Amino acid sequence: MTREDHHDAGRSRRIEPHIDWARVDASVPASRRIPVPAWRDRRYWRWVAGIVLALAVALVALRQPLADLLWPETGVQSLLDQADQALQAGRLDAADGTGARQLYEAAQAMDNDRTEAAEGLRRVAEAALRAADSALQRHRFDEARVHLALARDLHVPRPDADAFAARLRAREAAHAGVDGLLAAAARAHADKRLSEGDDAALPLYQRVLALQPTRLEALEGREDALSDLLQEAGQRLQRGELGEAASRIAAARTFDPGHVDLPQAEAALAAAVDARRRAGARDLARGRLSAARSAYEAVAAAVPDDAAARQGLEQTGIAHARQAEREAGDFDFMQAERELALARTLAPQSSRVVQAEQSVARAREAQQRQGAVPSLAPRERDRRVQALLERMAQAEAQGQWLTPPGDSAYDTLRAAQALAPDNAAVKQAALRLLPAVRTCYEDELRANRVRRAQACLQAWQTLQPRDAALADARRRLAEKWIAVGTERLGMGDVAFAAQALQEARRLDGALAGLDDFDARVRTAQAATP
Repeated sequence: MTREDHHDAGRSRRIEPHIDWARVDASVPASRRIPVPAWRDRRYWRWVAGIVLALAVALVALRQPLADLLWPETGVQSLLDQADQALQAGRLDAADGTGARQLYEAAQAMDNDRTEAAEGLRRVAEAALRAADSALQRHRFDEARVHLALARDLHVPRPDADAFAARLRAREAAHAGVDGLLAAAARAHADKRLSEGDDAALPLYQRVLALQPTRLEALEGREDALSDLLQEAGQRLQRGELGEAASRIAAARTFDPGHVDLPQAEAALAAAVDARRRAGARDLARGRLSAARSAYEAVAAAVPDDAAARQGLEQTGIAHARQAEREAGDFDFMQAERELALARTLAPQSSRVVQAEQSVARAREAQQRQGAVPSLAPRERDRRVQALLERMAQAEAQGQWLTPPGDSAYDTLRAAQALAPDNAAVKQAALRLLPAVRTCYEDELRANRVRRAQACLQAWQTLQPRDAALADARRRLAEKWIAVGTERLGMGDVAFAAQALQEARRLDGALAGLDDFDARVRTAQAATP
């Protein structure tokens, strides 16, 4: 054996080193360990299996959306197939989206370049016209009109649609009996049944004209009936029935918006509404709440979305809330509840009504707390009177002449009078209160503190409602509201100016300069975003 053979034999018997990863000695320091490959770690395979499973579930759940996203042609073709089936089944139009028209339109929206959807819609139009003809043969005129409308919507050739419409009118006229409809319309006109109900004159004339648009008797009859209807509207306006007049004018506009007498009737209605609106403002300013409510309700009946009427009714409700507080201050809780009920009806969302309810509740508590006790000993009565007079003085110092009910200067004085009407201090307080209220009004007015001046004026009116000087006091306060409101309007405070306008109108609706201030406030409100 040569040396080379021996060397080869030894090399063939050489044992290569092998590491058993499962039996690596854990005692070997980590720095000297040979790292285990990640693919040999069991935890690695568990994570991989979980991810694969999640992807599989997501793929199953989202297969259709993914298909529509990646292959939109599949979704479009599905819609086209469904549309073809609907067309073959005669389901041309359906509100739930399953009609041939809706399905073709959906396919067209998804891919406007394909011609199949447009061709399908053309076939739907032709099928609709055929369905209309079939309905006409069976004297189902309403159904025929529905199919004709669908055909027109889908742009069936106009000559074909017009020709069928003429056939439909002729057949319907022959079936319905135009002469009978004209006779019925004439009878209804003679009975003054002009617009309400299908058997009234104008609806019957309209049916005849739908069948025979050039029928002279129907055209003349409709003209005469509309003139009579607008004449009725004018009579209603003269009686102040704005809602009835407005409904008749609206009906006339529906039947013939170009009637020659319509502009004059609409102008008369607008003038009557404006006059009633101004009357409501004057009545509200003068405290005639029932008349104000009637005026604003009449305006709302004629023009349901009239903002001034809504605001006027709310302000009337707030005025009833104030009246409830005054009645509660007099401990007349029955009347206070009546006023509160009106306030809730007219201004259900106003926080001022909630305040009035709370004031009435406090007044009830005050009555129970301040009620005279006949068996009181003289010393105890004098002590209570003194306490009431002290509270009255505190209310005077704070300008609380009428509010809060039960604790105002006025209510506290009345409680003291109930306990000891002959008490000298009580009499002196009564003599002092009215001049103090007048002085309060003048001082606050000079200082341009219009809200406090108005509170003093209200106390003055309550203490002496027949005072001849009150009219001038209301006028001067209204002028002050306008002056202060004009100043604040120049500073950009449109909200305060609008409130000043309301208060001035409530105090004196006929005040000079009020309309001019109103116009400036409206202009500013329109320019305010």
